[in-house]
Amino acid sequence: MKAARLGIVLVNWNRWADTIECLESLRRASGDFRVVVVDNASADGSADRIEAWARGEQMAEAAEPEMARFSQPACAKPVPCRRLTVPDPSNAGDEWLTLIDSGSNLGFAGGNNVGLRHLFADPNIGPFWLLNNDTVVEPAAPVALFDYLSGAPKIGICGTIVRFYHRPETVQALNGSRFNRWTGTSSGIGAGTAAKASFDAADVARDTDFVLGASLAVSRAFLETVGLMEESYFLYFEEMDWSWRNRGRFATGFADRAVIYHKEGGSIGSSSDKGGRSLLSEYYLMRSKLKLVARHRPWLLPVHWGVAAAQIALRVARGQPDKAVVMTRALFGLRG
Repeated sequence: MKAARLGIVLVNWNRWADTIECLESLRRASGDFRVVVVDNASADGSADRIEAWARGEQMAEAAEPEMARFSQPACAKPVPCRRLTVPDPSNAGDEWLTLIDSGSNLGFAGGNNVGLRHLFADPNIGPFWLLNNDTVVEPAAPVALFDYLSGAPKIGICGTIVRFYHRPETVQALNGSRFNRWTGTSSGIGAGTAAKASFDAADVARDTDFVLGASLAVSRAFLETVGLMEESYFLYFEEMDWSWRNRGRFATGFADRAVIYHKEGGSIGSSSDKGGRSLLSEYYLMRSKLKLVARHRPWLLPVHWGVAAAQIALRVARGQPDKAVVMTRALFGLRG
């Protein structure tokens, strides 16, 4: 049976206000799709708040007045919603929104995999769009993404145009990033350019080493062949791992007619400003990078140990001993 609907997965962790703003933008969007929100054991009552939004008892608010057009006035409620306290892929249902309590904090990959398993159980669903909960989408984005992947069977993974939510005329990334295997650093394609600037979509796709996780779509065939995301990373580098596992199987594409806006790092403090990263972000950036290299390029581990030592020394020089400590623990595989 040919897949005929888009499946969308959002992972929430203590950011229900962001999630319902994203849901409001999706509710306004065109196309036939289903949404799964996986709550990663939030401590702020997120699941109850999201369920209240679906009933029409909790209003979405824009974090930036300029972006209120994506969430206000509120769409008609109630929104068809089902809440599951135990993930059950065999009971896919057909509600517009499924809210799943994961039971524990499974991290980025683990939370997304819960949603992917649930949607994958419905043979009419595919492709699958992993969308950060701290985003809002242009109304045409879901259809543009679905049409792009449905019309290109050789493409298994793609991204979209991602602009900054608080600077909507500036690009965060076109599709994804280039990756430097020697330093483990990445740079967003088109990062910092004006939203109106021209680009060649084919060149962007060709230059993409990995698709940005904030807006990442895969085909059903990709999931069947490459598999789900690797959960051992917990945070960061899951997208790079997926790309390296995919190498030579499916092409990487770019759905350049789909546009989203991203608040960037709201849940865990993963700011692009290196000085503004949280301790959690610093820990997992180092830990996950080393895990990626060990899994796929073990011959590069001595290089990355040297890079890690230099980064720790830099934190000390900056007067950030707390960051140096957590990064050292990550270097030696200790808990943060």
